[in-house]
Amino acid sequence: MVDIDKVTGLPKDLLDFGEITKESQKIKVREVARRFGKIVTVVSGFEDEKDAKRLEKEMKKKLACGGTVKGREIVLQGKHSSKVKEILLKDGYREELIDA
Repeated sequence: MVDIDKVTGLPKDLLDFGEITKESQKIKVREVARRFGKIVTVVSGFEDEKDAKRLEKEMKKKLACGGTVKGREIVLQGKHSSKVKEILLKDGYREELIDA
């Protein structure tokens, strides 16, 4: 049985707006020097904090590094800007809108 959205009256599987928002978000990836010369990679520009949390978990696993989410910004330990861009492209973000 298909779930129907109460507001629009359309099936809920047709109302997946996640892919649409991914295609319009401008993501910024930069490397910043912190205390004692440590480098961190900061990924910002997410509209949804849940999406940032999900991506942070995936990036930490694939890059074998530590990290956290601060608001709608992902902070990863180490230099990972090129690999982060690859992960974002595989997840459905547009290359033109990723500033790495």
